[in-house]
Amino acid sequence: MSAPELSRPVKDRQLPAEPIRITAKPEECAALAQRFAIPSVERLTAEIVLQPDGKAILATGKLKARIIQTCAVSGDDFPTVVAEPLRLRFVQETPVTITQEGEEIEIDLTSDESDEIEYSGETFDLGEAVAQTLGLAIDPYAEGPNADATREKAGLSADDQPSGPLAEALAALKKN
Repeated sequence: MSAPELSRPVKDRQLPAEPIRITAKPEECAALAQRFAIPSVERLTAEIVLQPDGKAILATGKLKARIIQTCAVSGDDFPTVVAEPLRLRFVQETPVTITQEGEEIEIDLTSDESDEIEYSGETFDLGEAVAQTLGLAIDPYAEGPNADATREKAGLSADDQPSGPLAEALAALKKN
């Protein structure tokens, strides 16, 4: 497993009282753009307040980014501003042990909630959590300013449904 592109480890027993400000360096932005398969991450910042929340650590704040995306219709690159609220809970990994007929079975339960992140040891990676939040905020089918003109040029409207063998195959998959 490779190292995260935006790593900012935080010790769970030494939470700072003041907000943490994360600013991605140019090389981190370039690595994130590659990870998310977009032309560029021009700027990424986050300001986060950490506070104990029972056995967890609550992280609240805001992520701001300026990225370059490729229009899903025209193929042209265009700038996009991402502004996302952050509300994450960092929780210690806790394997569950079940005893069945005298045999112990260890089961690692992971949360499927996007705002809860498990970690092990004494540190969690706040930078990786910010990177994941950015990845989830990127619209994979974003339409740029030339999308309508491209549709018009092709004789389509925004309401036109795709047709052809591929569209039929996708429609069949959606039904199942």
